[in-house]
Amino acid sequence: MYTERRSVFPGAVVWQKTAAGGEAAILPDGCMDLIWMNGDVVVAGPDSRPYLTRSREGDRYVGLRCSPGILPDLLGTPAEELTNLRVPLAEVLTDRATTEFLGRIADDADPGRALEEFARSRRLLGPPPDGRIPAIARLLEQQTSVREVADRIGVGERQLHRLCQRQFGYGPKMLARILRLQSALGLADSSIPAAQAAGMAGFADQAHLIREAHELTGRTFGQLVTV
Repeated sequence: MYTERRSVFPGAVVWQKTAAGGEAAILPDGCMDLIWMNGDVVVAGPDSRPYLTRSREGDRYVGLRCSPGILPDLLGTPAEELTNLRVPLAEVLTDRATTEFLGRIADDADPGRALEEFARSRRLLGPPPDGRIPAIARLLEQQTSVREVADRIGVGERQLHRLCQRQFGYGPKMLARILRLQSALGLADSSIPAAQAAGMAGFADQAHLIREAHELTGRTFGQLVTV
């Protein structure tokens, strides 16, 4: 069972899942999460490939999924250092406030709320949000060329690449590919035929969508839609 709600922390959702048990693949989506599991909290870095998880039936997970580019500033850690990893929060942040938070959330009746409050407290401690980051993600989701994205936010292409590595965990072209596939999956989930979803998401054609789905996930687009 899986549910989610919009978070009071801007740019995030709170989700809950009770596992059926077995192995599952988490697909790349450009996001990063704080995940409460078995009383502990881990940081889920940005994925560039499917991340395989194993669970027991009845295991409960609660997460705060942050839109691309948000969580690195809250953690003070470049996203590229966490790509394709799941790392205990206690290894990423060792300050006293985080230690106290981890002690409280272990037995918290509402870990989702606790994760939101932690994110809000980290936002107050960290630098002001960089307005360029959501703009970059939005432009790349619209399949704007890398050169145009760089021009529109006022940086060179190399600087844009470094900025994307730091905030998203991979370069702008990779983020654009991931966001494009996620867009197509969302359209297909709305019962839009794959060929039409391909065009609406920015693929050249359905064959292009099929190739990208296999390269990014190792599965056919049809398999992804029926999961």
